[in-house]
Amino acid sequence: MVGIFARGARAKARQDGEAAEPELRPIGAADIRRRVELLDSFENAGLGWFWATDRHGRIIYISDNAAKKLGCSVDDIIGNHLTALFVPETDEESGQNTERPLNFLLGARNSISQLPVRLAMGSSECWWEIAGKPQFDEKQDFVGFRGSAKDITATFQSRRDAERMAQYDSLTGLANRHRMTKRLTSILQAFRNSKRSCALLMMDLDRFKAVNDTLGHPAGDELLKQVARRIEKVIGERGEIGRLGGDEFQIILPDMDDRGDLGEIGQKLIQMVSQPYQLNGSRAVIGTSVGIAVSPYDGVEVDELIKAADLALYAAKGGGRGQYRFFHIDLTDSAKHRRQIEEDLRDALEHGELKMYYQPIVDSKTHKLTCLEALMRWEHPDRGFIPPSQFIPVAEEIGIINDLGEWAIREVCRQAREWPVELRVAVNVSPVQFARDDLPEIVKSILMETGFEAHRLELEITESVFLGDTDRTQAMFEELKQTGVRLALDDFGTGYSSLGYLQRAPFDKIKIDQSFVRGATEKGNNNPAIMSAIVSLAQSLNMDTVAEGVETKDELKLVAERGASLVQGYIFSPAIPHEELLERLASGELNYEPRGPEKYRAERRAVYRKISVIHEDHSYNVTLRNLSKTGAMIEGLLEVPIETPMVLNLGGGQLAVATVRRSEGYMQGLEFETPLISDGADGLCTRHRVSPYQIEAAGRPLASLPEDPYELLKAELRGAGSKGKAFVEIDPSASRRRVR
Repeated sequence: MVGIFARGARAKARQDGEAAEPELRPIGAADIRRRVELLDSFENAGLGWFWATDRHGRIIYISDNAAKKLGCSVDDIIGNHLTALFVPETDEESGQNTERPLNFLLGARNSISQLPVRLAMGSSECWWEIAGKPQFDEKQDFVGFRGSAKDITATFQSRRDAERMAQYDSLTGLANRHRMTKRLTSILQAFRNSKRSCALLMMDLDRFKAVNDTLGHPAGDELLKQVARRIEKVIGERGEIGRLGGDEFQIILPDMDDRGDLGEIGQKLIQMVSQPYQLNGSRAVIGTSVGIAVSPYDGVEVDELIKAADLALYAAKGGGRGQYRFFHIDLTDSAKHRRQIEEDLRDALEHGELKMYYQPIVDSKTHKLTCLEALMRWEHPDRGFIPPSQFIPVAEEIGIINDLGEWAIREVCRQAREWPVELRVAVNVSPVQFARDDLPEIVKSILMETGFEAHRLELEITESVFLGDTDRTQAMFEELKQTGVRLALDDFGTGYSSLGYLQRAPFDKIKIDQSFVRGATEKGNNNPAIMSAIVSLAQSLNMDTVAEGVETKDELKLVAERGASLVQGYIFSPAIPHEELLERLASGELNYEPRGPEKYRAERRAVYRKISVIHEDHSYNVTLRNLSKTGAMIEGLLEVPIETPMVLNLGGGQLAVATVRRSEGYMQGLEFETPLISDGADGLCTRHRVSPYQIEAAGRPLASLPEDPYELLKAELRGAGSKGKAFVEIDPSASRRRVR
């Protein structure tokens, strides 16, 4: 290399038109020795090391100190490929190993600059930053790389910790909103190419605000930590969990689209989160609701999928909370409907749209009327009756539940004052309303204003009121009892129960939740034993028991045998308007005859809606009359042979393969090949749906499922030599045949 630098400088000067400089002195042996000493000092000071490879990427030189850092000798390293010294990079978003960028840079003979790599050798985690340049001989043939390296472990780990803090929630340690969005974006992009699915679950906590308000924010923070640990127990390694802020959580479950499995996960999350918590010596009980959406069925893009999961969550909360829901396309309209409810509800009370209805509570043995439960109903001028399950949660969220609750107590006392028979009446008190310190004064004021006897008024309270300060709760009970009213514990045993509070709480009545009544007559059901235990407990505490939701005669017989003193349900009467109640009371009809089915049938659900069924390559319009997990009854096809295979198109991509087992005229009974599952509400759905990837393969753009994706696939399914329709469609309601 003697004279190279001097010749280069002279040539550059001539190019630039500058005056020629004197000849530079050639580099001699002494200069080379001093340079080597400087490089040795650089290495010995731990400032960096040097390495070189041949044209195949094999190491031909490495500094002694670098070899020591790797925990081996130079001879052990020489001849290995450079990439063997380092752990292959991992794509954090996909979790897959990749040889890029180092292997790519070496193969492409590109310069390497400040590239962080993790050492594959050594007992502890160690990171280097390497740099290098490709080298060429006089013939411009590639001869290898020459480069340097330095230890950046401390700075790398510090930077990584800072990046982690920016991606994870400092309170729970879960991923934050930024990371979850980034992960979901990466997964959906990768899965779109590989035709894979991904489920997204949205959760928020029910009654979390009450914990903050009654026990303080430190207790709320501790509760969130415990909730995070419980969610992790349910999800395990199946997905990633994030806290989006406040009491909102999100779960990403790659490669999951079976709604049966997803429903089980949703139910486990609800059960786990709903168990009691111990917070600094206080007991708290909360709940959760879960919304479930699956890509690509419910959304292809990130925003679309998140919106679908959010809508499913709102539906779960609107259905009574403590539930899960799957997204379906109708929820888009439901969200608009909910916003309209929020807007109209503020004016409903002022415009006189709210009414009180009354459902009888009768003696289980004599069937004589002993009490009535007052239930609020909203008759909207344009949309008709809106269920309380829809507007009560909205009232709680927008802060007008106290106004509605106070109006309900006043209206019930005013109306009951007019009854010709002295009967007790029960009014529901919201947990939000119960949290008001002035509730006893409000009740006392209403009783004085209306002149209604205090002993005839029952306040029904749910177990969720016990999640806060127990001393305050007990004091509230005592103040209410001092007004002379009766107290009833509603929905007892629904998951928030603790026998401890019954020792002190002055309840007059316990209401057995209808979930223990429903299905109790089925063989092997444990609910009758639970009912007996609740009744025995109530009797020992001198409390009445009401069995709620009794609908069939076998249920009525069972609850009476198990000792429930009172019965409430459709078996006797639904809730009726005040005017109708007055007429019955005036006539002296205080005894009710049980009217309803003889036996409870869990599986069969009466429905009436138009669907289509598919046979071979044709679809037919029929009416679905009843539906169960294992089969259905349809009408509208004439004389279909038994054992005929069919597919029921239940909408939203739900196709249920079935076989005709009974056929009489235009009625057919079908058995499903795969049983349906619960949709989280009172309905049923299929485990799987038509995949948007199938629709894409048929030549359509990839998109979430429309209401009837079968229509998009019909052309593909129908062959060129298709047969004519095998059956005749009829309209039974018109009592005439109609060939289509």
